[in-house]
Amino acid sequence: MGSTDLPQIRLLSERDLPGCVALSAEAGWNQTADDWTLFMRRGTVLGVPDSGGHPVASGAILPYPNGFAWISMVLVTAPRRRERIGTGILETCCAEIAGKNFVAMLDATPAGERVYRPLGFEPVLNLTRWQGEGGDSISAPAGTRAMSAADIATVTEIDATAFGAERRFLLESLHNRAPQLAHVTEPKITGFVLARPGRIATQIGPVVASDEEEAALLLRAALDAVRGPVFLDVADRWAELRGNLQARGFTVQRPFLRMGLKRSAPFGDPSRLFVVAGPEFG
Repeated sequence: MGSTDLPQIRLLSERDLPGCVALSAEAGWNQTADDWTLFMRRGTVLGVPDSGGHPVASGAILPYPNGFAWISMVLVTAPRRRERIGTGILETCCAEIAGKNFVAMLDATPAGERVYRPLGFEPVLNLTRWQGEGGDSISAPAGTRAMSAADIATVTEIDATAFGAERRFLLESLHNRAPQLAHVTEPKITGFVLARPGRIATQIGPVVASDEEEAALLLRAALDAVRGPVFLDVADRWAELRGNLQARGFTVQRPFLRMGLKRSAPFGDPSRLFVVAGPEFG
């Protein structure tokens, strides 16, 4: 572990899963046990335990193979806030990532942005979370079809171009969790949409496409197939997508700012990234 002013920070494992789920639920966040398990199996989850060994704070690191790692799930239970625990965990995450010569990346809420900027994080991409209801349709729109397991290799290549790193493990996880919401373009796969069940709402994303019209078609395919509440995090540059969401009755929940530690350039191609996977995954 990296040096820290909080020596009680330790590595969390799957035996800490109930406590981690309780932390994100207390904060009103959307993550499930499946999300936390992915962090623990593919990355590193740090935490501060109480006297009974239950985590009262957390922070997750998810490394990607192109020289950067995602920081997320920086949480502190309400009674322990203002003790600088969250800052200590964040600094430890940054030290862990720097020790591997990776760049630390994250998606910040407005409150988090005020913490991250003094540490050297720079703006990369403006995002907005939209919330609404799914359409509960039984058929995909023309020009799209259901994604199959055989499509994952192609989808992984397309995603890597937009996101900036190969992350097949994540795409496979999302597809397995909600295959009925996963769609690709046809006859040729040039874009895709994935989604996952959340504690509060279905989270749609990523949506990667060759242009905004294609992205709107894929988004429609997923939204029409969803039943119940939906969250999705859209890059602010896409006015047509925002208009489509407003027409469906979606409203803005809150902004996010994608940030990099001493880096303002994206790793991937933002012109192909329309809806991100979520602030926990990038």
